[in-house]
Amino acid sequence: MAKQQASSTGMDVGMGWWGKWKPVLVMLAIVVAYAVMNIMIKKAIDEGTNRLLLITLRQLIAALILSPIAYFRERKSRPPLTAGICVHLFFSAALGAALTQYLFLLGLQYTSATFACAFANILPVLTFLMALLFRLETLNLKRTAGIAKAIGAAVCIAGAMLLSLYKGVALTSSPHRSRASEPRPTHLAVDYTSRQCLMATVALFAACLCYSSWFLVQSKVGKKYPALYSGAALVFLISFLQAAALSLAIQRSFSMWILKTKLELITVLYSGIVGSGIGFLAMSWCVEKRGPLFTAAFTPLIQIIVAVIDTSVLHERIYLGSVLGSALVILGLYFLLWGKSKEARNSEVKPAEGNEENKVQLQTV
Repeated sequence: MAKQQASSTGMDVGMGWWGKWKPVLVMLAIVVAYAVMNIMIKKAIDEGTNRLLLITLRQLIAALILSPIAYFRERKSRPPLTAGICVHLFFSAALGAALTQYLFLLGLQYTSATFACAFANILPVLTFLMALLFRLETLNLKRTAGIAKAIGAAVCIAGAMLLSLYKGVALTSSPHRSRASEPRPTHLAVDYTSRQCLMATVALFAACLCYSSWFLVQSKVGKKYPALYSGAALVFLISFLQAAALSLAIQRSFSMWILKTKLELITVLYSGIVGSGIGFLAMSWCVEKRGPLFTAAFTPLIQIIVAVIDTSVLHERIYLGSVLGSALVILGLYFLLWGKSKEARNSEVKPAEGNEENKVQLQTV
């Protein structure tokens, strides 16, 4: 009898440990998967893969994966589609998928994957500032949480500016190039590199701006159409149609739709199945279990893993400006997340009516 109780207690402890750490392990797996996806996309673009082809096929694959899941899981609870909901879904698809991915891949084409991922860390801060502008978020500088959010936003913006304006010395070198074999930099080459960095910065910032706007639009979509999987499947389907229409408008040659190399095929399948399909489901599960702040705290790890792969596999150079700017962006991000976490804890002790308002604001960011 005692042995049975002991074994039962051991199983309870084991299940408790697994339940506690399962979201952490899932988020780590998502982070690694997203880092690998960014590296694969960068490699494919460098080898000449069409950006619109990647975006279009990725959205199609994600829609095909999520549609049957949405049908069987939400067929009894799915609300009816109205004209207003369709309009919101259209803008959600444009901002959150088509435009964001096109601008991100445009920036990725002119810079390294590490630099591009560094900009992804400013998303929570940029979303917070936009929510503040539209009065969907509050900022009380008389409280510790408000001060932390303000400091986090300022530090994150400073880091983004440092990333964009300061390059610094190279901290790593490519093993395939010797100093004797490197061409001497001319004025034309330096100017061309500066133009590339400027284009990458503008494109990546615009991508973050679109994605931050998507969070605000999506918060309204979630209220009007509370069917997570069906809404996501529709967004992926609409974004596929948007990207396909843009592709046909820019380049009408049907040869662009042919995947010519194994890398293109693997990248499209991986980004659609893992990046958009499985990644979305896993991320949604983690948000449901531990909240949005928990998932946002893992985003800097993507950049770290990408930087390791960048230097060891793709032999990209890491510059001092990127390291310092990334450190400031990550520091500012955690200041903001800490402020939001403290604000959420404080809201739990308030009356129910005030608590409900804070929950809506927290979900917006």
